[in-house]
Amino acid sequence: MILSGSYAIATDQAGWHGKQVQQALIKRGHQAHFVSLQDCLLQAGPSAASAVLPDFGDDLPEGLFVRGVPGGSLEEVVFYLDILHALEALGVGVYNDASAIERSVDKARASFLFAHHGIPTPRTVAVRNLTQLRGILAEWFDLHRYVVIKPMFGSQGKGLMRLSREQPHPDYDLCHGIYYIQEFIESADEFGQDWRVLVVGGEAVAVMRREGEGWISNIANGGQGYRADLEPELENLAVRAVAAVGMQYAGVDLMRDREGRLWVTEVNSIPAWRGLQEVNDVHIASQLVDGFLAHCSSLREG
Repeated sequence: MILSGSYAIATDQAGWHGKQVQQALIKRGHQAHFVSLQDCLLQAGPSAASAVLPDFGDDLPEGLFVRGVPGGSLEEVVFYLDILHALEALGVGVYNDASAIERSVDKARASFLFAHHGIPTPRTVAVRNLTQLRGILAEWFDLHRYVVIKPMFGSQGKGLMRLSREQPHPDYDLCHGIYYIQEFIESADEFGQDWRVLVVGGEAVAVMRREGEGWISNIANGGQGYRADLEPELENLAVRAVAAVGMQYAGVDLMRDREGRLWVTEVNSIPAWRGLQEVNDVHIASQLVDGFLAHCSSLREG
């Protein structure tokens, strides 16, 4: 049975973000429990299929806000996503849903979807063969001073490497056998400036400008966030990018090149927002929870 008014937050460590979501749910008169996907299980038999969440017994929450998906082996990560898929099939509102997380966390798939839907994104290649990689890099170094290579699964700017003709070899261990490369966008600003836009329910609700000490501007890597205006071009492009990947909400990263053109570089389906909150007046957790509850309500009514 689904418990009306009872919600779960998927995370291994509640932290600031989890507690913000929990408080926003409680403020709206709901119960909110933290659960770890590592402690869930799937059951299947001749007569029924079910998912079991800690503290819920034979019941299920009305919705699950996904604040974190643990890392691990391929089997472990697939299992965690299986839990999310199963909950959706059983009528639980999962936010972001499992398919949205899968599409966004895979950078190659997200880049393909951006290009497929006409979203301006840097030229990108994902390749397995090292000989092909070296040929592509040689060609790109004729056109660009730098090329960026990233782990295909990753966030917060971790593992990003900038290659050049003088230093063409990445840390191959970080790539795990798949080489995801992008042309390097020369920022219009010397500080490696970009923008993070939070989109919830098809609407841009908050923005910040970020500056890094070097070419990486992520807050988790020492970048600084600043108040910014939500320009129509930023808003439109961020909303289109989230729609292209099919997400309920997302943090969208955008850069402006030296010619003034905007590019979408990434979308994040489980974005942090503490830095964003510091430079915005809107209460971000409330915006997210309102979107979450609307998503759960639409499933009940649909």
